[in-house]
Amino acid sequence: MREAWWISIIKGFVLINVVLGAFAYMTLVERKFMGRMQLRYGPNRAGPYGLLQPIADLVKLIRKESFFPASGVDILYIASPVVAAFTALLAFAVIPFGGGWTIFGHYVAGQMADVPIALILLFALGSLGIYGFIVGGWASNSKYALLGSMRTCAQMVSYEVSLALSVLGVVLMAQSLSLTEIVAKQHATIWFAIPQLLGLLIFFVSGSAETNRAPFDLPEAEQELVAGYHTEYSGMRWGLFQMAEYINLITLSALCVTLFFGGWHGPFLPGPLWFVLKLIPILFVFIWMRTTLPRLRYDQLMRFGWKVLLPLATLNAVVTAFLVVLVD
Repeated sequence: MREAWWISIIKGFVLINVVLGAFAYMTLVERKFMGRMQLRYGPNRAGPYGLLQPIADLVKLIRKESFFPASGVDILYIASPVVAAFTALLAFAVIPFGGGWTIFGHYVAGQMADVPIALILLFALGSLGIYGFIVGGWASNSKYALLGSMRTCAQMVSYEVSLALSVLGVVLMAQSLSLTEIVAKQHATIWFAIPQLLGLLIFFVSGSAETNRAPFDLPEAEQELVAGYHTEYSGMRWGLFQMAEYINLITLSALCVTLFFGGWHGPFLPGPLWFVLKLIPILFVFIWMRTTLPRLRYDQLMRFGWKVLLPLATLNAVVTAFLVVLVD
């Protein structure tokens, strides 16, 4: 069944606002959890229990002076955060969150776009989003931002290889690149997190590096006096970079639910609710890691990606391919 074009427009508008709302309040939840883990309160001044803190942050970013490097490359400097935010939002369009419904005689699909090669499309959009970070650092015409963009490039490109190889076992078991078909295969058999436990662990660690989360947050280096690729950014342009990173984290967690934990399927409750209930624990683990683990050094970070994750991901893919051929 195909849904009407006006339903797609309404659903797209709702989905974008839901993702943006999730990003805004995830920043609050993360700061609250980190506060409790570190024996402090966290945000509690803006509104009851600090619930208006994301709104206060948005107003602050909009009103803050957005300076511009006099020697920067104008178009690329301005376009880089837009590219990073746009690709992050676009990637969520192929994540399925339900099986589809008929409402008042009109069919509503459980995702924005059911693409046969959705997994490849997600990785392609992630690769394009990297250009926003790299070009932003270069266009700032600052040696600090340039060095930050170089280490961003090195990390994200290297861990992207192990991230792609970690899901190869899932593709071989489902025999499809369509996310809806991967979910359907798990519903008919078993969650792929069980036979693909090694792939799940590699996916999770590589995803942490791809989204610049601790202990792989060297591209941001937020505790340092000089941050990284966004050193010369302020105001809402800086906010777009942060929004892109958080939305990439939500998309990665949603992809993890889809590939390894059966997607929206579950007993009794509606599909989207099951999807959210599976998504929350994964996001919590990312917050937990950020609060607990120290940052890796650059040499440790590169060595771990190429010498540990890449061989393990390759081994997992080869063993899975052998078993699939043996069973067939």
